[in-house]
Amino acid sequence: MFRGIDEVDWASLRHAHGSAEDVPRLLRGLASPDPAERASALDGMYGAVHHQGDVYDATLACVPFLLALAVREEVRDRAEVVELLVSIGGIDAGSGELAARARAAVRAGAEVFVGLCGDADAGVRRAAAGALVRFLGRPARVLAVLRERIGVERDDGVLIALAEALGVCAQRYRTAGDTHAAEAVRLLAELSGPPYGPALRLAALGRLAACAPERLPADLVPVVVRLLRDRSGQRARSAPASDCPGPDTLAGRLRRLRPSDEEGSQLLRTLHSALGGRVADRVALLCGQLTSPDPLDRCNAVWMSAGLFREWRTGHEEPVTLIGNQLGAEEGRLHDAAVAVLLELFELARPAADRLHTLVTYRPELRIRHRERGGPALGGPLKALARAGDARAAPVLAEVLAGPVVPHDLGLVVPHLGRAAAPLAPALRRRLAQVPPDDPGARGRAVPLLSALTALGDAESLPAVLRLLRGMPEELPGRDAVTGAAVRALGAFGSAAREAIPDLRGLLATDCAVPAADALWSVTGEVDAVLPVLLRESADPRSGPHRRAAAADVLGRLGPAARPGLPELRRMTGSGDTWERVTAACALWRTAGEPEEVLPVLRSAWAEHPRTRTAIAGCVAALGPAGAPLHDLLRAELASPRRHLTAAPGGHGIHADLGLVRVCREALAGPGVPVGATG
Repeated sequence: MFRGIDEVDWASLRHAHGSAEDVPRLLRGLASPDPAERASALDGMYGAVHHQGDVYDATLACVPFLLALAVREEVRDRAEVVELLVSIGGIDAGSGELAARARAAVRAGAEVFVGLCGDADAGVRRAAAGALVRFLGRPARVLAVLRERIGVERDDGVLIALAEALGVCAQRYRTAGDTHAAEAVRLLAELSGPPYGPALRLAALGRLAACAPERLPADLVPVVVRLLRDRSGQRARSAPASDCPGPDTLAGRLRRLRPSDEEGSQLLRTLHSALGGRVADRVALLCGQLTSPDPLDRCNAVWMSAGLFREWRTGHEEPVTLIGNQLGAEEGRLHDAAVAVLLELFELARPAADRLHTLVTYRPELRIRHRERGGPALGGPLKALARAGDARAAPVLAEVLAGPVVPHDLGLVVPHLGRAAAPLAPALRRRLAQVPPDDPGARGRAVPLLSALTALGDAESLPAVLRLLRGMPEELPGRDAVTGAAVRALGAFGSAAREAIPDLRGLLATDCAVPAADALWSVTGEVDAVLPVLLRESADPRSGPHRRAAAADVLGRLGPAARPGLPELRRMTGSGDTWERVTAACALWRTAGEPEEVLPVLRSAWAEHPRTRTAIAGCVAALGPAGAPLHDLLRAELASPRRHLTAAPGGHGIHADLGLVRVCREALAGPGVPVGATG
């Protein structure tokens, strides 16, 4: 199987970490009888030869040897070799010449996957099914092999892989009148009903939803929920999986990160993805899962719900309530999943607020999370309750603030509580006064506290803010971040911060010039003191697009008093930077009161760059009735069930989208706008 390996000039080839001289050792390691050596070799293949999915010339040179390894029955872990080949050959050919050559190399040897579909090792058969349909470019032959294997296969996992391969085949050849796609759909429809087992039927339904939704049963959700519960019953009767942790390698660690019921998770992910915009069906399916007697099914549903909430604005209340019911579950993985998803939801988590409050009240050990690295952090349930804007979080936060250990990130949740957090101000003020100005960790401790006091507008914390601002040494790590947060706090205090005027003036010639000018205007109301600074920063090419956009934003809020800046704002509306262009256009509209020249800029940015929508909607809201020329965009946004701000894990996308919807509603509910226009 290694014939010719020593004839390859590996030293002249490269992988992610340089010379490929070590690749023959890795390839031979894949055939080792020692499990640890095989795991280490696979780790090396993914860590260097196919690092992060990339292809190198050394990767291409490995393909013939990997194909040879895959067919040798004496080699253990051949399924992982086949999976590696699928990954190497599965990169989009548009990714470059090497990717196209890698795909061609695997396709050239694809006939081996036909034989592997009947291998004695079920894991190999399962991996080979996916490889066959992706690389053997003969659809009639592919369908014949799949049809034959379905008739004789008895392993559920392999049958699921065969159904998935049929789905890929149906989608790949889905053209008008294509008989191969039609045959694949026919086979899937057959597999989706009795007498086949629940896991195979679920896999077939998921693939039908993607390629032939018209073949789905009318009562899809009840059927799927029943099949899920039947599958759970079968799993409960089967032998438990081994808890062996496996080798501490990259591949081993990735395997341990998979869901405890990976098969069930994948089956439902496929179905939810295929159902797409059928939100009512997806919500009903989630609710069926979340009421399952099987905690693994409920855990899968909790994680699946996160994808639905990130993409769609409707249908969250019932599943969120049911997710709240999982809090405090004896199954730690289920409880942790529920907390993680609720953390993403902010105010959408309110249907689960009672459960969260009960948890933080009766299980105080969950209020603070002690991490292996870094300082203590606010516990997930308390953080989720505060992010939901539930006033009951405030007294609990007060107890935490009074305790011996105070998480540094506590201040970050205070703004979500609004005025309900006002009683926390004295304790937050005291905590800020305890931060040494020369502490290297001042940024992590002070910035969250300053954010909280800014949101509360707590002018009584002025002495503590000035103490930090004046006492930080120049070389302090994170000094600029603390200065910026302190300046924003002074601006929030308004005229009550007049004692800080000399400090703010002193910052007008620094990198903090724009926020300092903004705060100085808030404190004094004197446009003449800040206008020259803002004009300088908006025109200076050395400032960078972020600072120029920030200066334009403040100019816009000055209104007609910023008319001397109109020429520069007009120039900025043609900037290549989206944020600079949009901020300047908004400022120009607010300053000159003439929308005609900026409407094309704002409409284009709204359509092409969804992350600018909140800023544009905020500009429309600030203009009141004068913002009417863009009201149609806001109405369309409110009418859309889909979130347009990409919501990545962590919840910040959901939070940003909720803010966009809120600003759009406020803008359309302004004077002179009919209430019914808010959509």
